[in-house]
Amino acid sequence: MTFLDSAVWGGKFCSDGWRHSPARQPVTEPATGDRLGTVGVATAEDVDRAAARAAEAQRAWAATSPQRRAAVLRRAGELFTEHAAEIEDWLVREAGSVRSKAGFETGLAIGECFECAALPAHPQGEVLTSEDARWSLARRRPAGVVGVIAPFNFPLVLGLRSVAPALALGNAVLLKPDPRTAVSGGVVITRIFEEAGLPAGVLHLLPGDGAAGRAVVEAPEVRVVSFTGSTPVGRAIGERAGRLLKRAHLELGGNNALVVLPGADVAKAASAGAFGSYLHQGQICMTTGRHIVHESLVDEYTAALAAKADALRVGDPAREDVALGPLIDRGQLERVHGIVTDSVAAGAKLAAGGEIDGAGYRATVLTGLTTDMPAWREEIFGPVAPVVSFSTTEEAARIVNDCEYGLSVGVLGDVGTAMRLADRIDSGKVHINEQTVSDEPNAPFGGVKASGTGSRFGGPAANVEAFTETQWLTVRPDIADYPF
Repeated sequence: MTFLDSAVWGGKFCSDGWRHSPARQPVTEPATGDRLGTVGVATAEDVDRAAARAAEAQRAWAATSPQRRAAVLRRAGELFTEHAAEIEDWLVREAGSVRSKAGFETGLAIGECFECAALPAHPQGEVLTSEDARWSLARRRPAGVVGVIAPFNFPLVLGLRSVAPALALGNAVLLKPDPRTAVSGGVVITRIFEEAGLPAGVLHLLPGDGAAGRAVVEAPEVRVVSFTGSTPVGRAIGERAGRLLKRAHLELGGNNALVVLPGADVAKAASAGAFGSYLHQGQICMTTGRHIVHESLVDEYTAALAAKADALRVGDPAREDVALGPLIDRGQLERVHGIVTDSVAAGAKLAAGGEIDGAGYRATVLTGLTTDMPAWREEIFGPVAPVVSFSTTEEAARIVNDCEYGLSVGVLGDVGTAMRLADRIDSGKVHINEQTVSDEPNAPFGGVKASGTGSRFGGPAANVEAFTETQWLTVRPDIADYPF
């Protein structure tokens, strides 16, 4: 039996052990349409029961010694290392990842666990001054039960980056992965922590549809909701959580800009731009969705980028050595193609690509755009690189900021100019002389504007704030005297 053998999880969800479900959904390979297995679907009633059990188990887990919790996280990192090849196979087949992306994602998962293993020993508060004769403390305590709703594109790491710190800090977790990646975004995480020694009842895997997601948000025991996904769904979750007086950490969409300054190395800039737009078929919130190139370089850059796009092979990453795998499903494939064709009909020009290729989409470069075209205004979530030019840094800043999103920006070229431009950019992340896709477990991650509610992931400060509550505690040596 392998670590992820379907005999363990087939037709089941996990809530105090693996439970058979009368409702099941297929696990499908997007490149071929083949069925890889089935997972159990959790109903709203299943979520409610899991939330009650999680609240019960959480108190004992929070009382577990910091070193014991740290040991579970360290062992999880070791298990990710030991089973990396099998996990990567699932990321390739179920999520449509090319092999290098799958390896990168698994590596991030390993780093996330080891980084979070330090959280139990992190300072959990501070000593405050007081006008009275007492000790005054602000201490951090686990929030309680955390609901994690994760997407399909980087299913492993985008679920784990909330699950791991929440567990490390003494919370219980309800995990609802995207139904299209329930194994690599759910079963994998659950099996890892199960084998790492996490007590029963602390982590619940609840694959399901929107009804299960709503139940996670609405369960009274859930005090924090961590959602990664589209902006429209994030708005709905944030609204519902607000009415229930719960915290919602929302990491949402992006239409990220790459600015190529005058004098930049065009060959290197085009390589960076291609990586930013075409990694994982452009299905990344940090994907480079807008290329803003100085007018002195725009023709040369566009030609270089188009040549790279034309050379990128599309296919089945489980069976071929390809640069681009499939899009997650037919609906997304047709949506991407519709945005491209609508933009071309409005006057944009194709410099490369623009075609469906089996279950994938050819790497595409668009020029001649106006800022009201869908390929420029919308988050495409596909391998499409729209290019426009600018003449001054002031104009570049205006174009970057003229967008509802604010997640990630890359600036290529002279560092001094790039630094001055960075000071004028509204974005959660700015990368100078790098493209827009970058993440490390110890770095704060998050966006502004329609990209979310700020940096709530990565690094001890963000994680402690995200998954704990602050309690004021005072202590006197004797009972105080009062005038009544």
